[in-house]
Amino acid sequence: MRTHTLTALAATLLLATTAIAKLPPPSDEAKAKAAEAAAKTAWTGKVDAYLLCKSQDKVAAGYRAAAKKNGKDAGTVVETPACADPGPFVYTPPAPASGAASTAVAAPAPASAPAKKG
Repeated sequence: MRTHTLTALAATLLLATTAIAKLPPPSDEAKAKAAEAAAKTAWTGKVDAYLLCKSQDKVAAGYRAAAKKNGKDAGTVVETPACADPGPFVYTPPAPASGAASTAVAAPAPASAPAKKG
C-alpha cells in the first residue's frame, strides 16, 4: 500500500513539473498587475506597522499613567521614533524603458513594378 502511494506521489510530481514547464511567459498586463499587487502588499505592511506603533504608544502611555496614579515609578522613558503614517495607497506604474522597441509594425516597402516588355 505504501509503495503505491509513493509511486502515485512521484508520478504526480513528475506531471506537475511538466505542466509548469509548458506555461507561457506572463503578458505585460499580468506583469503590471503583479507589480501593483506587490506595491499594495508593501503598503499594507507599512500600514500594519503604523497601527502597531500607535497601539504600542497607547499601551505605554496607559502603563505610565497607571503607575503614576498608584505612586509607582514607571521607569525611564525611552524615546522611540515617531510613528510614520504611510498615507493612502497610491501606485504609479514604472515608465517603460526608453530603449524599448515600439509595438507598431512598420509597413513593408513597396515592391518595384516589373519592367514592361514591349
